[in-house]
Amino acid sequence: MPAEPVRYYNRKTCTVETEQIYGEGWLRFAYENPVGRFFTAALVRRALLSQFYGWQMNRPYSAHRVLPFIVKYDLDTDEFAKSPFDFKNFNDFFSRALKKSARPVTPGYDIATFPADGRHLCIQDINAVDGFYVKGAKFTLEELLGSFELAQQYDGGTMIISRLCPVDYHRFHFAASGIPSEPRLIKGSLYSVNPIALRRNVRYLVENKRYVTEITSSGFGKLVQIEIGATMVGSVVYTYVPDRRVEKGEEKGLFKFGGSCVITLFRRGSIKLDDDLVAQTRLGLETYARMGERMGCVFG
Repeated sequence: MPAEPVRYYNRKTCTVETEQIYGEGWLRFAYENPVGRFFTAALVRRALLSQFYGWQMNRPYSAHRVLPFIVKYDLDTDEFAKSPFDFKNFNDFFSRALKKSARPVTPGYDIATFPADGRHLCIQDINAVDGFYVKGAKFTLEELLGSFELAQQYDGGTMIISRLCPVDYHRFHFAASGIPSEPRLIKGSLYSVNPIALRRNVRYLVENKRYVTEITSSGFGKLVQIEIGATMVGSVVYTYVPDRRVEKGEEKGLFKFGGSCVITLFRRGSIKLDDDLVAQTRLGLETYARMGERMGCVFG
């Protein structure tokens, strides 16, 4: 039986596209093959392997991977804040900064924007959806947030799952202006967050290592942003100052090498997601959009 492709909706071109997956053969072996799943459970989820790979990507010799990667995945070097020849290693390239003009942020205190480049599932009412990535496959907010009290506050709320591929810009930003807390670490494994893996077990999102930040915003009340580590993510680095006001689109931090995920949660009745995003999610498709693009507005 041929492998099921990973498709998504490109919001800019209004077309459905097939994802070019970095390391697809390895991912399919690790999560679709019984032998591969055995080794995945034994090795891949453990931090040691990812830390070792992250260390390799910090070595000077890894810089030779940069130009072939740019060519293979057709990355726009005009967006880069520095020349492709100036990266010291692959991780330096992977967590690169972009020119500010490359990611304009939609203005307006009543507009929320995507916190990262990537493919997004946009769920208006968590309680009304029948599954994430696979019909009938869900997880609880308490499992995701590691707190019963916090989960109660977001029951029936709105969730945006932003999945970053290795080919994406890997810095993440604030979806709304406000005052953020210090990130709270929830320890866990390091499974892949590619749909190849999530179709097998969506619970990887609540089993993986993650950081939870609550933000008291100007227009949306309180919201939560969660950064989730995954296979081969060397580390998550935060660049913001907790308990200090930040502006929408301001950088929150960056991921080192690997695919990663950001989940944004709004309380019930605080945001109305754009219709096109909700419609594609109902069709079972993620929507590709970039950081700073509009995803919804204040409800009402």
